[in-house]
Amino acid sequence: MMIITQKITSLAYEIHDGMFRKDEELTPSQRGLAVRRMPSLLEYLSYNCNFMGILAGPLCSYKDYITFIEGRSYHMTQSGEDGKEEIQYERTEPSPNVAVIQKLLVCGLSLLFHLIISKMLPVEYNIDEHFQATASWPTKVIYLYVSLLAARPKYYFAWTLADAINNAAGFGFRGYDKNGAARWDLISNLRIKQIEMSTSFKMFLDNWNIQTALWLKRVCYERASLSPTTQTFFLSAIWHGVYPGYYLTFLTGMLMTLVARAVRNNFRHYFIEPPQLKFLYDVITWIATQIAISYTVVPFVLLSVKASLMFYSSWYYSLHFACILVLLLLPVKKTQKGKSTHENVQLSRSKKFDEKDNSLGQNSFFTTNSICNQNQEITSRHSSLKQ
Repeated sequence: MMIITQKITSLAYEIHDGMFRKDEELTPSQRGLAVRRMPSLLEYLSYNCNFMGILAGPLCSYKDYITFIEGRSYHMTQSGEDGKEEIQYERTEPSPNVAVIQKLLVCGLSLLFHLIISKMLPVEYNIDEHFQATASWPTKVIYLYVSLLAARPKYYFAWTLADAINNAAGFGFRGYDKNGAARWDLISNLRIKQIEMSTSFKMFLDNWNIQTALWLKRVCYERASLSPTTQTFFLSAIWHGVYPGYYLTFLTGMLMTLVARAVRNNFRHYFIEPPQLKFLYDVITWIATQIAISYTVVPFVLLSVKASLMFYSSWYYSLHFACILVLLLLPVKKTQKGKSTHENVQLSRSKKFDEKDNSLGQNSFFTTNSICNQNQEITSRHSSLKQ
């Protein structure tokens, strides 16, 4: 139901953008995903209820899905001799076997890690009365981090398996990388390495449940006229369900996001050079990010109000008060209307150094295909010049 909700609302906005709004009113990502023709009943039901994503998704755009269904995923366009006429030709269909096997191995390891470690280090032990009374603060911090680290692989398992299922059916091809290797990450939902090595709250969110983050950005953040961050987190909480823990997590997450943005905008540029200073900054921000993430998501795992407040009470709501203090003391730069958070952060100098591969931009086959076309055209011209 959560996935179908995403698909229905995404398609509704894409049709609205394509048929009822002017092109100049749209952002580049909205323009690329806009649907210019009303889908038939068969196309609509196929998009929402296809066997590949009916259980666990992940979400994909309607245009990417129809491109795959119509067999145009492997077509490339190249300019004609006059520079205007576009010639379509079909390239060899790459095999998804290697990508599927790799993802199934990740699934197996994630499931094994979760089943073994999560039983040894349950999140619920963070609110155990004996543990709270006897453990030192360093022990509490370390156990909080490790217990939440052990809880994440179940999500790695589910999302990677869903991605592998789509790839096995031939869906998810995103073109070729600079080394000529096929990329099967068009609808991938996470990047494990970037998640575990995140040095900012935003970097974690950019790589966690990627397709849902894109959905929230497209249907809410880009369209909200007042306090887009607040509206986006509130929508995310409603979409997840009615457990109080979800709302506590997303309220805390909203606070953490605003603070992380303020700290980064005010201090990051002082630590870019020399490399040793930047490395020290990255280590400190990694530790701070992992503690903040763990602190934030405990209610998401515990679900109930009583257990969640018991945990925050044991920490004396320390990070909440720290966040409020930071927001009161540091100036917060307003994001420019019409741009996503990612696009605004890209404007800062620091973005060049540590988040080059973590873009939350348009995750569409069309963008990647055009890049591949340009690269191939440049290569062919270079070869002809040599001859």
